[in-house]
Parts: sequence; structure tokens; C-alpha cells
Amino acid sequence: SITLPNTLKSIGQYAFSYCSELTSITIPNSVTSIGNGAFSYCSELTSITIPNSVTIIAGSAFHSCSKLTSITLPSSLKSISNSAFSGCTELTSITLPNSVTSIGESAFYECTGLTSITLPNSVTSIGDGAFRNCRELTSINIPNSVTSIGQSTFSGCIGLTSINLPNS
Repeated sequence: SITLPNTLKSIGQYAFSYCSELTSITIPNSVTSIGNGAFSYCSELTSITIPNSVTIIAGSAFHSCSKLTSITLPSSLKSISNSAFSGCTELTSITLPNSVTSIGESAFYECTGLTSITLPNSVTSIGDGAFRNCRELTSINIPNSVTSIGQSTFSGCIGLTSINLPNS
């Protein structure tokens, strides 16, 4: 378990990567960014709350956190970066805040336990392979705000039975 000081402004690239015994972390309100791969391969991390001060979660920040079952995203977050949660196989559902405008490439790739995701009306683009191999995902509602859906976005989503696309 780690408690970070409330004077910390950012968590750098790969800061806690491969901390395989880390189960919990408290991120203080002073942190505004989480760097590339900051918590990648923290295989015992089960849940995390990201404070509203965070506006940037860089690529692969939580890649292969295989026991991560829940995450609370801040209302300040603008985008879900490339591969941010890829390989989080125990993540079952996630609600994106209304501030998110884009979902990066492979953002939720191989989240094989993901059964539901709520996309807010603020999302305008969904990157290549964003939900690729999310085998348990059964339905998704694409809001009217989305103008771009990348290649292979739902490839390998064998449980997907319903996609609601906007009229536009």
C-alpha cells in the first residue's frame, strides 16, 4: 500500500510499473497527471480512485493491471489515452465522466471481463481497437456526439449482440 504526499504534482512514466505486490494506492488531490505506464503490470492492484485534479492519464497507465476490478475516473478527465486500461481482464464495468471527448487506440483492448461501459454524450471519437477482444461486452450505445469510430474497434467482441449507432 502506498500513500503519496499531497505536495506531489505528477506521477512519472513507469513510476510504479511492475510493483506486483501493490494492492492499493491513494493519489492525492495535488496530482494533475499520471504518466505513461505509471502503474502498468501492477498485477495485484484491485481498485483505484483518481482525484478530480487529474486531467491526464497517459498511455498504458494501467496496462495489464489484471486484478483491477473498479476504477473511479475524475470529472476533469478529457481523454482515455492509448492502451490506458488494456489487459485489465477483471475490470467488469466503467462509467466515463461527461468531460471525456476521446477514447484512444486500444484503450480497453483485452478487457475480457468488461460487460458494460457507459459512453457520455461528450465523446466524439473512439480509436482503433478501443474495445477489441472485450469478449463479455454484450451491448454498447454510441452517443450522437461520436463522429469517428476507428478500425477493429469491436473486433473479437464475441458476446456483442447489440450496438446502438447514432442517426448522424
